[in-house]
Amino acid sequence: MLKTNEKQLVQLAMQCKPGQPRIRPGWKVDHKGKPFILPSIGGITLNIVVGDSAFGLAGDHIEPGVSCSANSEKPFDFPNNSLQLLSCIGNEAIIVSGDAKGEKGVVTGHHGGSEHVMIDFPKKILKQLTYDDKIMIRTNGQGLTLIDYPDIKLYNLDPDLLKKMEIKQTKNKKLKVPVTTVVPAQCMGSGIGSAHTAAGDYDIMTSDPDTVKEFKLDKLKFGDFVALLDHDNSYGRSFLKGAISIGIVVHSDCLLAGHGPGVSTLMTSSQPLIEPIINANANIANLLKIGTKR
Repeated sequence: MLKTNEKQLVQLAMQCKPGQPRIRPGWKVDHKGKPFILPSIGGITLNIVVGDSAFGLAGDHIEPGVSCSANSEKPFDFPNNSLQLLSCIGNEAIIVSGDAKGEKGVVTGHHGGSEHVMIDFPKKILKQLTYDDKIMIRTNGQGLTLIDYPDIKLYNLDPDLLKKMEIKQTKNKKLKVPVTTVVPAQCMGSGIGSAHTAAGDYDIMTSDPDTVKEFKLDKLKFGDFVALLDHDNSYGRSFLKGAISIGIVVHSDCLLAGHGPGVSTLMTSSQPLIEPIINANANIANLLKIGTKR
């Protein structure tokens, strides 16, 4: 079992509520020059959850489950910036008001730009929620470290989810991490260059059909664990040969230039210390029995 500093982590309660869908008026134009008007970020998404395909939707930047904010009117300010930084993938969320009071869900991602935290609840619960309901997230995970692997950094990862990721240690001090696919460095787009990775995401560009086919990017699902090759997320999102990062797919494919399925960072190393192992079941829905696996 991986040794961590789990007992030293600080757990904080953060309150949020579902955020209304946010769509700019007028036409958007995709990377081929085609205009479109489609559903986009935010909202209580009634029919799409982790485990569903991130491709083929009549939408752009779709966020599965419930998109939450501490203050939707000031997404980049307190307290929403604290919510984004402290919420980790796998954290427990509890509805504390309304018809669905007492129901539990799981944090599955956070999306930069919209500054939303996505939470998975059963579909029957999604239909009971309103935009006035309050949700408490038991944040836990920022500051998590691997004691025996100081050169591998962790972000946005609940320690209980880490234990379920079926990570194997090798004799040469590397970690074998199950992922559904690997992503070449040249595919990483919107969000690259961010100063840190303790919130938000960055996108896998899907505008090149041959690359999409070669790496089976169109098979990605919400909640998939993926390996980003030659990308170091230690102190921001940057290209570095030999580096590798592990992330989770948090929003759908996109039509805009420079965009595609969004990935939140979970693990990263500037050295080749993480070995991705292809496993079609490497998805948070399978590990936690949520989303399509409830």
